Amino acid sequence: MENEFAKHEKDYIKIYESKGYTSGFHFKEGKLYGNDSSQSYTPEQLQIVAEHRYEGMSNPSDMSILYVIETDSGEKGTMLVGFGPTADLELSEFFNAIPDSQISEKANINHDETSKDA
Repeated sequence: MENEFAKHEKDYIKIYESKGYTSGFHFKEGKLYGNDSSQSYTPEQLQIVAEHRYEGMSNPSDMSILYVIETDSGEKGTMLVGFGPTADLELSEFFNAIPDSQISEKANINHDETSKDA
């Protein structure tokens, strides 16, 4: 079910920030780094707790995924990643390497509050 109050990436990011997902991340040399903490993470150290896919309004080939991330050190934040023909292949492979057991929708803001995992 689509949330009526959040239609674009920036809207979702603001909502997740209000829920404590305030860290930003960047990718360098095969690892994900917390922008503020400078802590580095491998795929095994991350949990994806929600993701949202977008197509560009003016150009449908502009595609992105917003990952909502929790780390094994307690850092929580978001990362917007391009996908499709213009995607960074190394970054895509990094996110694909996150074990399936560490991917859920437990923090997805589009899910009914009563059906959320704790």
